[in-house]
Amino acid sequence: MAGSTSADVVVVGSGVAGSLVAYRLARAGASVILLEAGPRLARWQIVDNFRRAADKRDLCAPYPLLPHAPRPEPMNPGAYLIDRGETPYRPQYLRLVGGTTWHWAGAAWRLLPADFRVRALYGVGRDWPFAYETLEPWYGQAEAELGVAGPNLDLGSPRSTPYPMDALPLSWMDRRVADVLGAQSFRVVPEPMARNSRPYDARPACCGNNNCMPVCPIGALYHAATHADKAERAGATLIAQAVAYRIEANDRGEIAAIHCKDPNGQSTRVTGRRFVIAANGIETPRLLLMSTSARFPKGIANGSDQVGRNLMDHPGTSVSFLANEALWPGRGPVEMSSIVDFRDGPFRAQQAAKKLHLSNAAPTLAVTWNLLAKGLTGGELDRQIRERCARTLTFGSFHEQLPSGANRVTLSAQKDALGLPRPEIAYGIDDYTRRGAADTRAQFARIAGFFGGTELEYDDTLGASSHIMGTAIMGRDPRDSVVDAECRAHGHPNLFIAGSAVMPAGGSVNCTLTIAALSLRLAGTIEASLK
Repeated sequence: MAGSTSADVVVVGSGVAGSLVAYRLARAGASVILLEAGPRLARWQIVDNFRRAADKRDLCAPYPLLPHAPRPEPMNPGAYLIDRGETPYRPQYLRLVGGTTWHWAGAAWRLLPADFRVRALYGVGRDWPFAYETLEPWYGQAEAELGVAGPNLDLGSPRSTPYPMDALPLSWMDRRVADVLGAQSFRVVPEPMARNSRPYDARPACCGNNNCMPVCPIGALYHAATHADKAERAGATLIAQAVAYRIEANDRGEIAAIHCKDPNGQSTRVTGRRFVIAANGIETPRLLLMSTSARFPKGIANGSDQVGRNLMDHPGTSVSFLANEALWPGRGPVEMSSIVDFRDGPFRAQQAAKKLHLSNAAPTLAVTWNLLAKGLTGGELDRQIRERCARTLTFGSFHEQLPSGANRVTLSAQKDALGLPRPEIAYGIDDYTRRGAADTRAQFARIAGFFGGTELEYDDTLGASSHIMGTAIMGRDPRDSVVDAECRAHGHPNLFIAGSAVMPAGGSVNCTLTIAALSLRLAGTIEASLK
């Protein structure tokens, strides 16, 4: 990069939010520049990187770790994010064209209507500034854009359009678990998935590689580079390895430019009429906070001092055990079924909602590591690998987390390779979520009992699910929020924020489809304003 460039709309971040916005606006005839901090990789490169990885437990290993675009390292906590809170916060995300949707399970849930009104209904958390019905048409468009295969069932979120594709066929394990738990009054449903059950949008049908994380080798699983490519074909300019580090505003609060650096530190000023920050729930507040000036000493969009605050995730727990029958996990996608009994109800006045999900990831690697650690070799090692892999069941969970100003992203005095402040995280988990997790452990024990489970191993750490929400929170009142109901930054009429950072409540399901719906709605707002 060198010199200066300009467009009607400048978008920072090419994940699902930024790429959808860029595509929709370019298709509508706007000139668009899409900036991405990381590189552009072909699928074959990622697959080959995974094949060559020495330690395949690190599911981020296939994605290059570049000095100018650092990210969290699962096998090296603290190398980028700096923990300062009572609970370590260790999410995963990627910085490359297409973002973290290269590396996800594909679950594409809608929030429930009640998730938009938790304060009104249950007296906790924050309400969204609009109802579920406002976002419902955009959910339908998001499902069409991503290509969602879903069940013909009532999942609690009213629909005006059917899923674009029928649900994928369930594995033997998923069918058997649904039968056993269904007989005990659990509601086990197929998850809606952004994964093809038939050829769709020039992508093939899923063939069950069971390698969705770290990468789908054939492209049946949606990834946002799809829409980055579509944006380019519609006329957008995509600039990779362009690290945004400052948002420039005039004295009236209007954004004039984004300043970004290439891997060598050379700076470019990119001007425009409208600006969209879509850099995930940590990198977005980081950029806003770095953009200080005499007029905006606390950073851009931070008149309320809420930028970086209200960090939420879906803290997770899990259980693994040996069932009394062979169920053979590992055939099909890594996740296909969920238990949805606990997503909503009056209990939410006292404890967190949650979704429980059945893992279909092949347990071979973990089982083998454990057996080798016990000293097994030869034929006995082979026999136990086969037996334990066939009988291992693993259930995980996502728990609702309420927004708290104390949970926040700030800037560290420690710098990265470009001399930019590293993100510093203060994070804790309150009793509301912990009470929900305690009930989850009891439900896990019940479930294991129905399968004659032995050798139960619980993980109660309430670790990050990498659903990074709330750090540029949406609200009606500029005094306690960062953006309004249109995702426009308070005090900056031509600045918009896209992605999960704006979500004031996240329910208990994956947030990717909600990100996509909000982004399409935001694109519609910008398109209308340009006209």
